[in-house]
Amino acid sequence: MTKRSYPLLTAIIILLAFLGYAFFAEKSDLNANKEKTPTVGILQLMSHPALDSIHRGIVAGLKEEGYVPGKNIHIDFQNAQNDQSNLKTMSTKFANENADLSIGIATPSAQALANSISDRPVILGAITDPKGAGLVKNNQRPGGNITGVSDQAPLKRQLGLIKRLMPNLKTLGIIYTSSDDSAVAQYKMFKALCEQENVKLKAYSIANTNDLNQVAQQAVNSVDAIYVPTDNTIAGAISTLVGAAGQAGVPVFPAVDTMVKAGGVATYAVDQYQLGVATGKMSGEILKGKKKPSTTPIKYFKKGKLIINERAAKRFNIHIPASLMKEAQTKGEIVK
Repeated sequence: MTKRSYPLLTAIIILLAFLGYAFFAEKSDLNANKEKTPTVGILQLMSHPALDSIHRGIVAGLKEEGYVPGKNIHIDFQNAQNDQSNLKTMSTKFANENADLSIGIATPSAQALANSISDRPVILGAITDPKGAGLVKNNQRPGGNITGVSDQAPLKRQLGLIKRLMPNLKTLGIIYTSSDDSAVAQYKMFKALCEQENVKLKAYSIANTNDLNQVAQQAVNSVDAIYVPTDNTIAGAISTLVGAAGQAGVPVFPAVDTMVKAGGVATYAVDQYQLGVATGKMSGEILKGKKKPSTTPIKYFKKGKLIINERAAKRFNIHIPASLMKEAQTKGEIVK
């Protein structure tokens, strides 16, 4: 090999070294980009229209923040089918896979996540009373790794609507699930409102859906109408309650729009889908680092929209004033 060959050989070695560096650098960048795809765990208590609508809204809200499933975000969706052991197993799964952020739809889901995850964000998807459920220290300044959206119903407007539609109401019944913290909290608040408004209230509670028909049969013999708070157990079996009450000529006034569509008469309801959208958008902002759970207040929807089931109202000979019909047509919804 001549001396003139050395510079050429050196140049070739340098070029190969550079190409090798570029290859591994590019591969490293690809791996880094892959690692940046966040995983979001969504834990849903059970399947029923309200919770399913919240779930769809969450996905839509994440998309509004630029997170598209299958493109730049991985969503691990788990449905516990109202089984407490499933909630624990699934929340532990999110913790073990180091999900970047986890979302709990309904209070039991959120509580399971809170018990399993302390070092990553947990977002509440429609939790009535986060502080009362022991999930945050303060609803305005949570102070930990948890924040989210509340589905607290506008109870005062709902009671006012019932009184307006049933001016001769003597006794109002309320049915709720005793093991549901959110339902119990709403029962207590609704009871206080009834006392203020001089409305006689009779309370009935169930442990699970197996009790609903029997309790409903008992209630309809003593009340003129039945109110149902935001209660996932009853929402999952609303047809049972509506059927039993309907046979006795007793109207049902639920807190949630999907339960009105299933046979309830009317309510002022927070839109479940929009609750989900707000939850998804908040989750996206936290993933981007724009917000921190500890300093992000719980988001509330104050008013709710008027939804009227026209068929159910006619069934019970309930007259809907023209002003309410107009309000539902322009700002809410009428179920035919």
